[in-house]
Amino acid sequence: MAMDESNRASSYLDEPANSRLFLVTSKSITEEIIREHFTPFGEIQDIWVVKDKHTKESKGVSFVKFSKSSQACTAMEEMHGRSLAEGTKPIKVFIAQARSSGSHRDVEDEELTRIFVMIPKSFTEEDLKDTFKVYGDIEYAIIIRNKNTGESKGLGYVRFHKPSQAAKAIENCDKTYRAILAEPRTKNSSADNDYFSNPRSEHSGNDPGSSSYAFAHESSSSFAPVGDTWSSDIITRCLMVSTRAAVTQEQIYGLFDLIPGMDFCEMQIDQYGFSKGQVVVRYNNLGSAVYAKEKLNGFEYPPGNRLSVTYIDDGEDRTSPVGKMAMQLVAAQMMSMVWNGPCGAQLMKTSAGYTAPPVAQKARVQTDVALPPLKKLVSSDGVVKERLFVIFNPSPLPVDVLEDLFCRFGSLMEVYLVPGRNVGYIKYSDRKPAHDAIALLHGKVVNGVKMKVMLADPPKEESHKRQRTY
Repeated sequence: MAMDESNRASSYLDEPANSRLFLVTSKSITEEIIREHFTPFGEIQDIWVVKDKHTKESKGVSFVKFSKSSQACTAMEEMHGRSLAEGTKPIKVFIAQARSSGSHRDVEDEELTRIFVMIPKSFTEEDLKDTFKVYGDIEYAIIIRNKNTGESKGLGYVRFHKPSQAAKAIENCDKTYRAILAEPRTKNSSADNDYFSNPRSEHSGNDPGSSSYAFAHESSSSFAPVGDTWSSDIITRCLMVSTRAAVTQEQIYGLFDLIPGMDFCEMQIDQYGFSKGQVVVRYNNLGSAVYAKEKLNGFEYPPGNRLSVTYIDDGEDRTSPVGKMAMQLVAAQMMSMVWNGPCGAQLMKTSAGYTAPPVAQKARVQTDVALPPLKKLVSSDGVVKERLFVIFNPSPLPVDVLEDLFCRFGSLMEVYLVPGRNVGYIKYSDRKPAHDAIALLHGKVVNGVKMKVMLADPPKEESHKRQRTY
């Protein structure tokens, strides 16, 4: 294959996690033979046969990239030990190690069978099994409990027999379970302290109504921000999240995005590129920040690691009695509405009188990119001349933010987010604005979300020509 792997974007190769196979084959096995045998398992995005730079002969090593982890896992389970052509040795098939992991060993099957989930505190082990058995045979289901009281922490593990079953559970279960792959136990002997990696690629993002039972009722005492509670604290819309355990920006994003109104989430990095164990989170209203601080300060995530959440002084004066009264009212509204209300938008509307003034249009988009000024959208009834395909990591930006962002190039007709997935389409009535948007925004971070911006697939009859255009 003409394209060298070193020229490919590592992030593409690892998205979603565990969707790329590593094959050991006879040197006579070609890309065509691999494609023929592996196509039945799902959408193949790429095949790369490793060849000697001088002789151009196959080294007997290949990579196959699928669009889904479940497809790659199923292919691995079915094809490992099979012979692809008469007279050739049986092939070996493994899940390829993520390029960012720093490890060169193959991923063990055992590492791909256990998932970590957030569940209602009322769930029993049987409830957990009943919920996830539709995806495959379950070896065990464990609910993490308080060691002193025996009460469920609203967190659990499910171990499947096969990697493909765990992958299907992560891809297809209700987003409120926030299912991700659990790291192997060898990292820590105690199940209560298991750290986990490979955050699932789809967060509930723009669904503020989704419940997180894990901490919605964590505190049994009533939330009453009165008296001296506020006197010693500066209260702002900006929070610092500190963690001792190794967590990713995506995991913190997924947790704090359960509370509506998050504007920004960024891991603090030192001069050598390592995490400082601190993440800055900012909301677009005071009430959400107050609620996030109250509910998530001290919350265990991952289990055994208590998060510390503090306010960051953003220069706005919150010390006056009137300010304190306003915040008490906002916080009370948060309590009654965030988890029970119909949607976050209503909450923001009702609390707007007590929070900072509505965010100006420009302030809605936080990015280092120098953006052109705002332009008006054109009619969505016209002819679409160009469509862009956007991949979001870790979670889609709201439609209004995307309109704000992509309208600046002119001729924007419509923004469409694909439900339940981290992708969307941007439609333009002219080609040049679309190409300008790609040039300026591809690979950039906006409001803590990294975007890949590319031309969308052409009509279906041409789609086979684009199998490798990434």
